Amino acid sequence: MKKRIGLLLLLILVTAGYSQNVLAAQSNSSNGNHPAEQLDIRAAFRESDPILTGKPEVIIPLQLENTSRQTLRGSLSIKVVSDFGEEIFIQEKPIRLRPGRKSPTSFTLPAIAPGFYRATIAFQGELASKQTEVMFGYEPEKIVSPPNPQPDFALYWERAKRELAAVDPQYRMIRVDSVSTDRREVFLVEMRSLGNVLIRGWYSRPTAPGTYPAVLQVQGYSSTMLPTYVDYGDDLIGFGLNIRGHGNSKDNVDPGFPGYILHSLNDKEMYIYRGAYMDCIRAVDFLFSRPELDTTRLAVEGASQGGALAFATAALDNQRIKVCAPQVPFLSDFEDYFKTAFWPGNEFIDLVENQQKMTWEEVFYTLSYIDIKNLAGWIMAPMIMGVGLKDEVCPPHINFAAYNQVNTEKEYIIYPDAGHGLPQDFYFRKMAFIRHHFGLE
Repeated sequence: MKKRIGLLLLLILVTAGYSQNVLAAQSNSSNGNHPAEQLDIRAAFRESDPILTGKPEVIIPLQLENTSRQTLRGSLSIKVVSDFGEEIFIQEKPIRLRPGRKSPTSFTLPAIAPGFYRATIAFQGELASKQTEVMFGYEPEKIVSPPNPQPDFALYWERAKRELAAVDPQYRMIRVDSVSTDRREVFLVEMRSLGNVLIRGWYSRPTAPGTYPAVLQVQGYSSTMLPTYVDYGDDLIGFGLNIRGHGNSKDNVDPGFPGYILHSLNDKEMYIYRGAYMDCIRAVDFLFSRPELDTTRLAVEGASQGGALAFATAALDNQRIKVCAPQVPFLSDFEDYFKTAFWPGNEFIDLVENQQKMTWEEVFYTLSYIDIKNLAGWIMAPMIMGVGLKDEVCPPHINFAAYNQVNTEKEYIIYPDAGHGLPQDFYFRKMAFIRHHFGLE
């Protein structure tokens, strides 16, 4: 009988204790107090952006904060992969996080190559598990991705420019009253480009008499340039170009999306970007035809495909372009690009590996003519480039493959939390850069 009573009492106590634990856990969960929710893991780089320089032994500083009322014991691990998804470092260590405390710690990576990296940091314990990702770069200006132009690269582009010069541009300007104001006039511009292709753009100029510097804005892949995009203020002309196959420039060439980037890829003379790059040069021709343009001050800017077009315009028209401001530039370092990004590189993979219509050797041959890293060395204008550290469409690696070939005054700004779209801060920074070089401060 005593044994039964003892066992019964023990069962009651265990059950009560279990119930209290369950209730406590439920209470913590309902109040957002689960240990995992009260554990914060973050990078603690001293730099404003996590771009590291100096010794190749890189330290990843971390700040762990346990705001729960319990000591958390477990292991902290790190896995680091390169731009190309290669696993370069793994380490794990035991750790104890006291309640209500911040616990600084770090991992030291052995010598790494210049490039960009993703570190996955994970805490694993009995009471909590937490994981976070940290992006960082190491010596990006030392990324080596040598130019690979074909022997006739310079002749190819000289021939394209001669062909363009032989086309009568037939400039036509149509005032758009609905978006013009007392302050600015806006015009639809029509003109003929390489292959006699009709292209259009939006021209916006101050109404006050005088001559003005100008900014040529070139567009992103599959996007449409609108007249509202080119109002740069009362002391600048703006011209927004729709290259062939984009926006209102689809009359003669409209391969559509997907498919644009593959259009006539099998023929370097007819490849879509040979014409698109010449469209940008024709836009410069148009601007230089305007008496209100100060021809000593012309900038080009654009994002993504527009970043590539900005590179190409500044390279192929390096006497007339005075400032270049690309952001997250595309069409760069193709062999590495296909290893680091999915879209729209997946169209090439389908073409080569599934449809088997071309070989990789043939693809890279044509692309080498329009690869901006092969053009970048011709740029003479000062440059400012914006980069999103988390960009998966045009990864930072390909941005710097081209940027590192530029031999003029240049600077870059990396936004640690940005992907393919940059914050408005870059607009203000690039415009300050342009205005500085135009003497408009």
